[in-house]
Amino acid sequence: MTLANQLTLLRIVLIPALILVFYLPFKTSAFFSALIFSIAAITDWADGYIARKYNQSTPFGAFLDPVADKLMVAVALVLLVEVHGSPWFAIPAVVIVGREIVISALREWMAELGKRKTVAVSTIGKVKTTCQMVSIIVLLLFRPGVNVYMTWIGYITLYSAAVLTLWSMMRYLKAAWPDLKPQE
Repeated sequence: MTLANQLTLLRIVLIPALILVFYLPFKTSAFFSALIFSIAAITDWADGYIARKYNQSTPFGAFLDPVADKLMVAVALVLLVEVHGSPWFAIPAVVIVGREIVISALREWMAELGKRKTVAVSTIGKVKTTCQMVSIIVLLLFRPGVNVYMTWIGYITLYSAAVLTLWSMMRYLKAAWPDLKPQE
């Protein structure tokens, strides 16, 4: 078990901890849920860095890393949708989660065709992920009614992530389209 894989597993273990801490009836639960998500975000970056730098890439890690990322983000967004209770929050959350499902399926399909590199992670995807992580951390930390300014920053970065999410999805679909379109 490589260090990179251990960090990925840690991210999965942090999911129930995030849920538990999020619902604790203490004022500090917002801080600690944001901290847990921040640790998960850092391990997302660190496991990839370690795997590349120290040649620790494994098939298990290649499978589990994107699963852990998507689970953590989806769980955090579901928790936040409940707290924000607004269609204005639900829309970007659904866009982000929906895109992850579509792109995961697309990557699996392209891998079966031996063309996984066609839909490899792009710079837009990395910027999208950064916006997503920042927005979720801010929104976990500053619950509705605590700090309007920070809530707006969270919403703006969440909407930025949603726009980048759609943009990157369109780029991936365009790159894969020759292999997806019906044969004539």
